[in-house]
Amino acid sequence: MTGNRNTVAVRAAGTVRTTRAPVTCALIVLCCLIFVTGPAAGLVPGYGTGEALALAQRAYFRRWGVVPAELFAGTPRAALTPATALFVHGSWVHLLGNMLFLHVFGAMTERRMGSVRFMLFYVGCGSLALVGYAAAHAASEQSLVGASGAVSAVLGAFLHLFPRARVTSLFPFLFFLPLRFPAWVVLPFWASLQWLAAGRPAQGPGVAYLAHVVGFALGFVCAWAGFGPVKGHMARPWRGGGGRRAG
Repeated sequence: MTGNRNTVAVRAAGTVRTTRAPVTCALIVLCCLIFVTGPAAGLVPGYGTGEALALAQRAYFRRWGVVPAELFAGTPRAALTPATALFVHGSWVHLLGNMLFLHVFGAMTERRMGSVRFMLFYVGCGSLALVGYAAAHAASEQSLVGASGAVSAVLGAFLHLFPRARVTSLFPFLFFLPLRFPAWVVLPFWASLQWLAAGRPAQGPGVAYLAHVVGFALGFVCAWAGFGPVKGHMARPWRGGGGRRAG
């Protein structure tokens, strides 16, 4: 998902301690468990091999993923897929890329929002990001799976909450040298790449860049609406008491 060929963030550092992030940890564990027990991992003999495995994968993605043409048909099962698709991934690279970004940026964001509201934010923004992509491709029969939209929302929220946090990134055009930049430099640059990629004609199955853009924008707006203008890289407590926020 979120990491693409242009830039990969590998570490974010801030003054918020990240020792308690139970939802972030639970999401990572859950996504990994679902993946290794599904057909995409290729680890369960019961799904078969070769063509049988490929058929099982397509049926699995169609059942749990978002199929735009079916989503807007109004069936109860399809209406649930924007939430279920967040926990399904298409390959090891797809899974590990999403979980890397969730691990790097999720813990600090969860600490600022509070665990319960972070969970609502994650699922809500992630689902809306998939719906936004589906609305732009309403006639598509291709299944859409992955936590990309939700993780992108986390990045958007992180940008607002911790704009000056230092993010270590690898840039291929700089020979993969690890460089540290503030979040307000790295994350808008990443979002711009997603926007540009989303505007290119699709060449068959690939990355749902538009879901990244929608998720990132939703995450930033939700954080801004909840915390208001943030000075420095530390946010004020969430309005409404309890130190927690719903996206």
